[in-house]
Amino acid sequence: MNIKINISVLFLICICCAESKVIAQTPHKLTTDFSESSTPKAPDYEAIENWAAHPNKVDKADSVPLKSGLKDLQSEAKTDVFFIHPTTYTYEPTNQFKWNGDINDKELNEKTDNSTILNQASVFNGSCRVFAPRYRQAHYSAFTTEKPENKKQSLDIAYEDVKSAFEFYLKNHNDGRPIVIASHSQGTIHAGRLIKEFIDGKPLQKQFVEAYLIGISTPPDYFETIKVSETAEHTGGFVTWNTFLKDFTPPYYNDGLAKAICVNPLTWNTNDTYAPKALNKGGVGLKFTFVKQLADAQIHDNMLWINKPYVRGRIFLKTKIWHIADINLFWMNIRENVALRIDTFLASNTFENNE
Repeated sequence: MNIKINISVLFLICICCAESKVIAQTPHKLTTDFSESSTPKAPDYEAIENWAAHPNKVDKADSVPLKSGLKDLQSEAKTDVFFIHPTTYTYEPTNQFKWNGDINDKELNEKTDNSTILNQASVFNGSCRVFAPRYRQAHYSAFTTEKPENKKQSLDIAYEDVKSAFEFYLKNHNDGRPIVIASHSQGTIHAGRLIKEFIDGKPLQKQFVEAYLIGISTPPDYFETIKVSETAEHTGGFVTWNTFLKDFTPPYYNDGLAKAICVNPLTWNTNDTYAPKALNKGGVGLKFTFVKQLADAQIHDNMLWINKPYVRGRIFLKTKIWHIADINLFWMNIRENVALRIDTFLASNTFENNE
């Protein structure tokens, strides 16, 4: 019985962003081309319901893991995080909107909230107010299509929303507060564009604490002035990683990983020293439950390699691509690191809080 329970913990981590009604569902691949005429209406971010997470509403980003003893501290946070969620639009569309999800789609919103907002965005509520916009995310097929124009057009629509939400946030909620940018997978594609347009070499950079650009290959020279953070307390840079089982190299390695940079979330540096599970402060699993020393980590050829996560029954785990669990596996280490970087940033003499 214990073996079955712990296998379930890890299985849920693997599929935390998968279809909520059909857990083992294979992502659907669209067969039609992108058409602007079948694109949903752009969201108005003055409407609170168009935010998956917002300090002025009760949402899944307010959660803390069971058995963790943690608290949601957004009400006293001096910093904000702008979190861009990954792809949750993976199933066969049931409406006319094929390539970009409709932010009024209740099923899609529930899937987003109960997966990435709960498991990922919540990591920041110990030291940041959490802002996470709903956006017309590109369908999973944008990453599998053989036609580059389908990918570009659908991702451009998604970025339009992310940009609009960020502009609304800056105008109505920021008030000169420090900013953390955080993202996963598709969200990281949009976060990179956002940082280039609004922060990299721009006046807003003086408020920029750090970027957590997770789950997409990011080269070290992606930005002009923003560099990879090589220590746990460094600010004004970015960290990134992509997680795989030890001794496994994915078939798409040369499509980006070969030139990517990788930061180990257990050591917060880029060297290839093995980080044992003892350095893991805890991850999250089944029913958003806290799991201590869940994984080890080591950088190898720009990838973050892990051994099978350390739970009873791990021998039965077959997963090699741990993309979905990039944040889950290192949840507490990320949470503590965000707090450390913010403390370092606020203690510096180069930033004056306008509040």
